[in-house]
Amino acid sequence: MNYESGVIAEKGEPIAVGIEPEAEEQEEKRRFDRRKIVIIGSLVVLALAIAAYFVMRGGGTATPAGDENAQAPTVTVVTPGKTTVEGQITATGTLAARREMPVGVVGEGGRVVSVPVDAGDWVRQGQVLASIDRSVQSQQVQSAAAQIQVAQADANLAQANLDRALQLVERGFVSKADVDRLTATRDAAAARVRVAQAQLRELRARTARLNVLAPASGYVLERNVETGQTVGAGSPALFRIARGGEMEMLARLNEDSLAAISVGTSAQIRPIGTERLFTGQVWQISPTIDQQDRQGTARIALAYAPGLRPGGFATATIASGTVVAPILPESAVLSDREGDYVLIVNGEDKAERRPVTTGSVTAKGIVIAEGLSGSERVVLRAGGFLTEGETVRAQLAKLD
Repeated sequence: MNYESGVIAEKGEPIAVGIEPEAEEQEEKRRFDRRKIVIIGSLVVLALAIAAYFVMRGGGTATPAGDENAQAPTVTVVTPGKTTVEGQITATGTLAARREMPVGVVGEGGRVVSVPVDAGDWVRQGQVLASIDRSVQSQQVQSAAAQIQVAQADANLAQANLDRALQLVERGFVSKADVDRLTATRDAAAARVRVAQAQLRELRARTARLNVLAPASGYVLERNVETGQTVGAGSPALFRIARGGEMEMLARLNEDSLAAISVGTSAQIRPIGTERLFTGQVWQISPTIDQQDRQGTARIALAYAPGLRPGGFATATIASGTVVAPILPESAVLSDREGDYVLIVNGEDKAERRPVTTGSVTAKGIVIAEGLSGSERVVLRAGGFLTEGETVRAQLAKLD
């Protein structure tokens, strides 16, 4: 852009004067700089406004840069206190018949002709479990019965001879010596009758023993004989019967657990493979401890139930009195090579490791038998991500 101004020369002639191009460029540059400053200032103001918005949304003023807790993680803690819970002891073991009766051959044995019962049947005392062939014994019984008849006939004849002799003694036809002889003959004949009768009873008893009978009422656990099999006095047990159908669990416990229970203590039994629980009572505690594994046996009596199978494996939960102790959720209890532990927040707001001894597991959580008084602030979860001695900010939560 050119600007003209009138300049009078010495001779009085006007001279035309213009502005230099360099001055025009400088003027444009100053205008551009002013616009740039305005734009930068606007951006700074906008940034400050946004920062102020987020600070106000965050709930207050920013933490001073020198505060060492500004970057500390926030953890949820609980104060468990103490709760009265039923003490429980968990043990494993096998199921068995409380009174198992092996039943075998009592007599001389022979060939089995019938087996009217099978495993899983209920039998009563004296019921026939198996019959053995008795064809030979039956003939012997008949022979013995005939011998009784022979002996009885001889005894009758001897008695008649004695009676006639006694009638003739008074007339003098028979001497007293003859009477004594006839009396002895009569007594011998009567004795032979009793012997024959005893032999018959013996044969009948032997024949009856060919039947394998149930010694008591109960539940047949095993049948180890089949029709046509030859058995004898030395044969293994043909049947195994649980007397009365009563069952038991042989729970293996250490010395401390054995000392904490007594006869009559109730227990809940859960066979492996099922969620069904069976109620029983401890009826015998082993008086000795196995030197190999330092454990003893608690025998828990159980009534018969179809879900209880002798030889099976089961878990027992035995009541052991009441316990007053803290209870923590499973997420608060950690474990490593050194054992179980929890992390607590001490008075300096630092994480601190605390070894604990756990007890039974209840519906509310894990019982802490040793290590906590109940007044500590225990890290509820994510304790595995904290380092012992690390500064934290504790946020208290309540247990249900």
